[in-house]
Amino acid sequence: MLSKAARHAAQQRRRQKHAPPHAVAHLQRGISLRFAGMLKSGRGAWVAFLAVLGPGLLAGLSDDDPAGITTYSVLGADFGYKLLWIIPASTVLLVQFHLMAVRIGAATGKGFVGIIREKWGRGAGYFAVGGLLFANFGTICAEYAGISAAGGLVGLPSWISAPVAGVLISLVVVLGSFHRVERVLLVISATLALYIVDGFLAAPDWDKVWHHSVVPHMPTNAAGWIAIAAALGTTLAPWGLAFIQSYAVDKKITLETLRWARWDVVIGSVLTGVIGLAIAVACAATLNKAGVHIEDAGDAAKALQPLAGRFATVLFGAGLLGASLLAAAIVPIATAYSIAEGVGEPASLDLDSHHFQWFYAAFIGLTIASVSVVSLPGLPLIPLIYTSQVVNAVLLPLHVIALQRLAGDATIMGAAQQGPWSRVMGWVSIALILACVAALGWSWAGVGRVA
Repeated sequence: MLSKAARHAAQQRRRQKHAPPHAVAHLQRGISLRFAGMLKSGRGAWVAFLAVLGPGLLAGLSDDDPAGITTYSVLGADFGYKLLWIIPASTVLLVQFHLMAVRIGAATGKGFVGIIREKWGRGAGYFAVGGLLFANFGTICAEYAGISAAGGLVGLPSWISAPVAGVLISLVVVLGSFHRVERVLLVISATLALYIVDGFLAAPDWDKVWHHSVVPHMPTNAAGWIAIAAALGTTLAPWGLAFIQSYAVDKKITLETLRWARWDVVIGSVLTGVIGLAIAVACAATLNKAGVHIEDAGDAAKALQPLAGRFATVLFGAGLLGASLLAAAIVPIATAYSIAEGVGEPASLDLDSHHFQWFYAAFIGLTIASVSVVSLPGLPLIPLIYTSQVVNAVLLPLHVIALQRLAGDATIMGAAQQGPWSRVMGWVSIALILACVAALGWSWAGVGRVA
């Protein structure tokens, strides 16, 4: 009898044998060989870690997109320090499920929709693609709305800023190689550090920040529960979970390099939480204190000027632009991965762009559609984005339950199957997510209104 590890290795060899030519070519120049070469060269573990850097940072930091920035800003502006605890709590869940997604990708060599299609059939794959596409389109519109808001701070109209950004992002993604695209996105992601500076410039009450970050205080009305659910949904987004798994597969993260990839995931997730906390703290210390209500991230940037100075507004606006550009690339990439996997076509940033590829066609189509929605006046942008977030809230429990079941399936994971302790913690976390979503529904129905 073959061991689990031997059976899993044989299964992986069969998959590779029947893989399309581009996949084999990409594997030959993939991360495993770079990682092994760096270790053998004697340049140390730090350099080897840099070889696997990317999936965790990009998936985590892109969660701090315009919708996320708006959510954190409203959380701080409307509720002060009281609900800060939901951000660290969401960050813990982000680490847990991002690690799970990367592990599944490393063990199977398939993205989320690809493994759904293999495990439960084409119908389930199409359902997953449909849900992600519907929810993600509104999110992509929100990213370009963020670019427009950042441009509006310097007087640039949306019909200029959104199309120009769409063209530049598309050129980078379609014409660039995997590693070139990754380097550009990592550079853009560095702009999010500006929000940490903003948090300090706001001069918050650090005792309150610490207390309310670690001690949960429950909301007393429906608006508070909606804010908590929104913070959870924007931190642990279904498109982020789909992206990190597919991107790890595209980068050829394997079980051998998973040890270092875990650090990438943890660092990216923690930075996401720190930046989200800095945004909420900055707004709690200034806007909430002054009784200012905001509708979006652009409002927050403008409102900060008289309260925290012009420099704080510039930093907030620059961070908003960087976050918008990053997410305007990542979310369409995540959706293009899912669409290509759903129809059984290659999904990679290293495909030949001189021939028709479902992956690039999906990316360009999504970009053109979302830029059009944001650029043309009179279109119902806010209802579209709002509806997409509702769909995200419904999809999140389904997505994490699917991940949990896949991670515990020995026929799929082989020797990398989830252990008993991880399985228990996974279901506990899923129960918490379901409770949060149920509380949101309860509040919307007007049943759970306390005050």
